[in-house]
Amino acid sequence: MNYRDLLHICTLLITAPARAWEEVGGERDNRRVTTGVVYPLTGLCALSVFIGCIVSHGWSGPESFQYAMTQCCAMAVSLFGGYYLAAYLLALVQTNVLGQEADPALCQRFVGYSMVVGLLLRVVIGLLPDIIIVAVLLQFYTFYVVWEGAPRLMQVDQTRRLRFTVIASVIVLLCPVVIDVVFQKLMATFN
Repeated sequence: MNYRDLLHICTLLITAPARAWEEVGGERDNRRVTTGVVYPLTGLCALSVFIGCIVSHGWSGPESFQYAMTQCCAMAVSLFGGYYLAAYLLALVQTNVLGQEADPALCQRFVGYSMVVGLLLRVVIGLLPDIIIVAVLLQFYTFYVVWEGAPRLMQVDQTRRLRFTVIASVIVLLCPVVIDVVFQKLMATFN
């Protein structure tokens, strides 16, 4: 996926999630979401955190660079780990809540596209950390994105749609946060 396609799918997921899910529902290449959406947006998040740390803390020497790199790496680890943890947990939800056979590749595709709103907000927060309250509130738009994607990609019937949407949205939103908290605690312990 090139950046024009990335911009197109991100715009669609924000402005018209139903149409975006229809568009990505037919693709069968599971690596496309990982290499074309998750990896580039995670890289942008990490870069924005690095730039935001340098701008907010100034460039006072090697300590500033070390702090910015540490925060940049923490962001990348939390997003990558959160993506794979969320996909794993969603596969469990697929079997236990939906009664379907687990399809890890489908779960990765669903989680990858569902994380777009949160990833874009993390890019903005990295550069403008003062608007974190607004960004946290805007992350609840993920519920709507998941709601629209549940029947189209995961084949969730109407009786289980609300339950699946709540569970999947919580997983998508909290997994990167959990990985970040664990990573930050480990960094503090080893420092």
